[in-house]
Amino acid sequence: MNLFEVIPAIDIINGECVRLSMGDYKVVTKYSINPVEIAKGFESLGFKKLHLVDLDGAKGDSSVNLMVLEKIAASTSMEIQFGGGIKSKESALRAFESGAGSVICGSLAVKDRELFLSLLSEQGPDRIILGVDVKDELVYINGWKVKTNNTIYDFISSFTEFGLKKVICTDIAKDGMLKGPSLDLYKALYQKFPRLRIVASGGVANNEDIIALSKSGASGVVVGKAFYEKRIDVKKLVEWLQRG
Repeated sequence: MNLFEVIPAIDIINGECVRLSMGDYKVVTKYSINPVEIAKGFESLGFKKLHLVDLDGAKGDSSVNLMVLEKIAASTSMEIQFGGGIKSKESALRAFESGAGSVICGSLAVKDRELFLSLLSEQGPDRIILGVDVKDELVYINGWKVKTNNTIYDFISSFTEFGLKKVICTDIAKDGMLKGPSLDLYKALYQKFPRLRIVASGGVANNEDIIALSKSGASGVVVGKAFYEKRIDVKKLVEWLQRG
């Protein structure tokens, strides 16, 4: 079995399954009004893990679409990594109570470092994932709307001594564009942080992109739009994952 993970993604706005282009909330493509059925479809294909993002929560103060998380958790056996609106200890705990196996903290890690470290310590590194949304090597927060002065490398480095194990890194400029992932970025991250599990996100257009990422040092990839646009040969992908 291939240790490289392919994690299908569901992004939620107003309870519906959507995808953005380059993080632009004005460029929204709706795919389904029933994200539970989408999740069940991914599970039927053999995927064990789901990447679920509350886009309303990401640009707001707290998670908004926890009902969707609850319904998917109740309707599937998939392990759900949940992000979007995890901006307090309470919001993280609510996500866990709603069925998340792990939560993704991005804005929180920037705005309240001590709280992030507290959650990492209390919940453990398998349940707290550092979310890093990046453009031109700078970290963005609040649903990709606010640019920080943190470089991705310095930002990740500041947490490695505290037991951090997993990072999901999204290249905003690539996300939803179906023009290929930032292979050089993930190669550089692997070289600098070989002990971390770096999960890539953004740009995947086909099976070849996934295979290329597996050779870049990334430990996995989040795939959304390429599934919805039927750019992925799922049968071949599953065979490849099983072959290892």
